[in-house]
Amino acid sequence: MKDQFYQNIQHDIELLKQGEQPKEFMKYVSLLDEDNSFLGNYFNQDGMVLFDELGRIQEVADTLEREENDWFLSLLEEGKTVHDVKPSFHLKDIIHMLSNEKVYFSLFSRTFSGITIKKNVTISCKPMQNFHGQMHLLKNEVERFIQGKFRVVILADGKDRVSKIHTVLEDYEIVSKIGASTEDLQQPGVFVVEGDLDAGFELPLQRIAVITDAELFKQKHKKKTRTQKVSNAERIKSYSEIKPGDNVVHIHHGIGKYIGIETLLVNGIHKDYLHIRYRGEDKLFVPVDQIDLIQKYVASGEKDPKLHKLGGADWKKTKTKVSAAVQDIADELIKLYAKREAEVGYAFEPDGDMQQSFEAAFPYEETEDQLRTIREVKQDMERARPMDRLVCGDVGYGKTEVAIRAVFKAVMEGKQVAFLCPTTILAQQHYETMLERFQEFPIEVGLLSRFRSKKQQTETINGLKKGMVDVVVGTHRILSKDVIYHDLGLLVVDEEQRFGVKHKEKIKQLKTNVDVITLTATPIPRTLHMSMIGVRDLSVIETPPKNRFPVQTYVMEYNGALVREAIERELARGGQAFYLYNRVEDITRKVDEIQMLVPSARVGFAHGQMSETELESVIISFLEGEYDVLVTTTIIETGIDIPNVNTLIIHDADKMGLSQLYQLRGRVGRSNRVAYAYLMHQRDKVLTDVAEKRLQAIKEFTELGSGFKIAMRDLSIRGAGNLLGSQQHGFIDSVGFDLYTQMLEDAIEEKRTGIKKEEIPDLEIVLSTDAYISDEYIPDGYQKIQMYKRVKAMEKEEEYLDLVDELQDRFGDLPLEAEKLLRIARMKVYGKSAGVESIKEVNKIVSIRFTVEGTQNINGALLVEKSMKYGRAVGFTMDNSNLVITIDERKTGKFDPFDVLEEMMLVLPEAKKEIA
Repeated sequence: MKDQFYQNIQHDIELLKQGEQPKEFMKYVSLLDEDNSFLGNYFNQDGMVLFDELGRIQEVADTLEREENDWFLSLLEEGKTVHDVKPSFHLKDIIHMLSNEKVYFSLFSRTFSGITIKKNVTISCKPMQNFHGQMHLLKNEVERFIQGKFRVVILADGKDRVSKIHTVLEDYEIVSKIGASTEDLQQPGVFVVEGDLDAGFELPLQRIAVITDAELFKQKHKKKTRTQKVSNAERIKSYSEIKPGDNVVHIHHGIGKYIGIETLLVNGIHKDYLHIRYRGEDKLFVPVDQIDLIQKYVASGEKDPKLHKLGGADWKKTKTKVSAAVQDIADELIKLYAKREAEVGYAFEPDGDMQQSFEAAFPYEETEDQLRTIREVKQDMERARPMDRLVCGDVGYGKTEVAIRAVFKAVMEGKQVAFLCPTTILAQQHYETMLERFQEFPIEVGLLSRFRSKKQQTETINGLKKGMVDVVVGTHRILSKDVIYHDLGLLVVDEEQRFGVKHKEKIKQLKTNVDVITLTATPIPRTLHMSMIGVRDLSVIETPPKNRFPVQTYVMEYNGALVREAIERELARGGQAFYLYNRVEDITRKVDEIQMLVPSARVGFAHGQMSETELESVIISFLEGEYDVLVTTTIIETGIDIPNVNTLIIHDADKMGLSQLYQLRGRVGRSNRVAYAYLMHQRDKVLTDVAEKRLQAIKEFTELGSGFKIAMRDLSIRGAGNLLGSQQHGFIDSVGFDLYTQMLEDAIEEKRTGIKKEEIPDLEIVLSTDAYISDEYIPDGYQKIQMYKRVKAMEKEEEYLDLVDELQDRFGDLPLEAEKLLRIARMKVYGKSAGVESIKEVNKIVSIRFTVEGTQNINGALLVEKSMKYGRAVGFTMDNSNLVITIDERKTGKFDPFDVLEEMMLVLPEAKKEIA
């Protein structure tokens, strides 16, 4: 194998030296013998050394160095002397020691300190967009490719699929040929070829475009999928999945490093364990059925935490300290919560006829999530306690409609409503939306913003005071002292995180005894966690409106030709484009540059330093289609809704925050067209690690409804942030964010109910049989952990059947050990509901032990009757007040002992029901 590897590398290096591309792109891997001889031999050869993502390699090397230093220190602390141990080489020293030619692969252009790059080669490659079955869109793209003299290869899996796609293309008058020889591919054209790739791509310089079935019809090779109902808390927690190399927190042992999942043979039984490394040479193997004791470590700092020592007193002390701090905060929160519960606001009446006819006039079909959120908001309004609800829905998912229905409900009962927006433009849009929605009803809507003249503002303020104005929409101007309400009943705050501390204080004062709805697309972590803890109520709108497609997102270096192509493509389909340029001082120069790139485009610009009238006039002109391209600053970030704009180009995207990028991308893709977002950074610019992670995250989260995930990823990148004041930073860092919030939730629950949360003992099962998921069945560690979590969370028979189906669908027939794992999990479900305390096997005898309560509630006669067919293999005894059923494996005869145990466990629900 080694010789073959050498030959492949040498062959590819020769081709690269001659300026040719290798015929096959190999994924080069480092193969190490135990004595590193292969590595040594390879470096001594006159070859080339390839580094894939040096930035990431450097990160890992730094971490390993830190760990090595910690290891030395911990050995010295224990009084062990370290002889003849040579520290590892630094990565930079290794690189300088190599005389070979070096090639560095990097996702983004970047330089590395201490390394001189002699030549930069940019391989321009764009991911292929998704067409979602929109054949007219495919036709336009293919025409563009053919005009650019591209060879377009469409891959289909199997001969039948090839001829089917060929027929579909013919129906839409796209000329294509089945199959492609080398000669064919010298000329531009469309070729339908049998083959399968994960995803398509476009090589603009080589003029090649490859489109797969997945991009054409969004049909990835998935078998049947299930829609799983997950709670909001689970959605939030999905960000914290662990992967090898992550720091983790074990509730009883403290902070360690997760190495991976390993199958160990203990007492002749195979079982999977999570391998966690602690300080020094300490290792902990945690059985997968205790997976819930481990959480990912997320803190507010960038630095790696200090690992704990197994069995040391440090972790105990830390937990005690944090526990005391958490109790104080819990007291504070409980007071806040109790105050909120005790406050008496206004209880609105149930919906009347007017409300129903208003809602029936809504021109679109509401999504299931929207309807649920509307119900939750109305239930809150109909209670005497003032509402404080956070409505988190992705950009363009219909949060505004939820608010408008609440506004209408409040006004119908004679209450006034304040609608607070972070920007003037957004206030203008909400104002116009409400005028349109309320035109058939006797509702007076006012606007307070810098777009209004002094006279208009005075009229609105007087109207509010006298009760003549029902709804006021505005920026922080509505928080001014001179704005007095006649009878305020509802406050709607759009994008609360955009307001400063001073304004937030004013909002707090306005909130007293008033119902409040806060709308947000990317909740900031603090608000997110306050919602989880129950100080605020949380509604999540996760379902996209019908005919809405994810925004196609590209991260790339700035390229004039690409900007021109993107704008021309949008104009060709009658659309408009935003070009985000955040420097006011030379925005006009950028306008001229775009005008030169695309002479046929009408280009306008907008920024926050313009006067109200100028800004309003530009936005309205753009809305009415007088401009094709609007060069603008981040003033468009919140809420501008122009469905005809479906291309966004962001200049210097690496300088933006994650939530900001997400909000900006939400300005496009608000209609039934596929939208494009190009996140550009300067050529040859060195991106910081944080900027690189940020751009990578926004690219990853292209699917609809990912605002929640973005907020959680931002939490991981920026660190955990500040939950309830700076003094908590140290406590969060010492135990990690997840454990901290869990301790806080437990403390709050305890104070609220007066019942201390005891650890509920889990049903313990110890059997001498292999029950695990082997590497051969599911090789991927991450997927394996996901499956173990599902097994652990099993609560009913249907979940067992679903899991069996899904595993067979995704990974093939279940091997015996995986089948037993699921069957044991099902036994656990039945045992828990019937009051079984433990199932243990000792010396070939399995004992099923019931709790005292379980013993009292079981029909022993039915169990005896069911066990008769097994003769003397099944026995019944009483240990004090506990029933114990024993199964002697030596006496089961023709029956498999495992089947006998399962049969006895599956009878339990029936035995329990019979007596009830």
